[in-house]
Amino acid sequence: MRIQILTDTYVLTMEVNMQETIIEIKRKIENFLGVPMSSQTLSVCDWELLDGLDLEDYPIVTEGTNIDLTINHFPFLENHRQIQITVKFSSRKHNIEVDKTETVGSLKEKIHILDGTPIKQMTLFFLGVEMEEDYRSLSDYGVGEFSEIIVFLKTMSRSVAEPPSRKLRFVVQTSSALHDSTCIPLEVKDSSTVNELRELLLAKKLIPLDDYIFIHKQRIMRENCSLRWHGVENGDYLYIFKGTVSRG
Repeated sequence: MRIQILTDTYVLTMEVNMQETIIEIKRKIENFLGVPMSSQTLSVCDWELLDGLDLEDYPIVTEGTNIDLTINHFPFLENHRQIQITVKFSSRKHNIEVDKTETVGSLKEKIHILDGTPIKQMTLFFLGVEMEEDYRSLSDYGVGEFSEIIVFLKTMSRSVAEPPSRKLRFVVQTSSALHDSTCIPLEVKDSSTVNELRELLLAKKLIPLDDYIFIHKQRIMRENCSLRWHGVENGDYLYIFKGTVSRG
């Protein structure tokens, strides 16, 4: 598949496949243009493409898509440089690029986007110390280049893990591909699944009959999982695009 990488001064046409990760795309750009991967931010329609995901996670990327490349320069401020860390679960691990000034809460958000693990289920440890205050920065806990952070998942009884349903107020933003880009305010139970949300929108004739993909915080939502499972909160935006997702 052919895409175009756009900057303020030049255009790079590149052959890629949908299974390539964003970090692999950045590596190609570094080879072609000499721009360090740590200085690159890639985005489509103001959606930042995250390193740990691949092109299949972004249904808006198709043949001929223009991807914007922003080149970030922070040579004057060491504390704001990007660092590579490892996030380790009991049976898997992920390498993530973060900013040293990011908070623990921000890191949990990235882990959720990358792995799908509910934020409320995570407990993070570094060098045996629990990173229990979400507002504190990673550097406050001594996290540096190549640090390994351990993720423990809270094991709770079902009655605790599944609190009573509550109402959520959020906005569904449709894409311009649906003829009119529209903001649809909704109030539904947080126990509702994505499929139930789709059926509600169709029943109210707020969207035409078709196949759709729902996205929350740059992650494709799963049909049979609840809004609570996806971490949807009051005031959040869900984005809807025409299409389906299939994995080989």
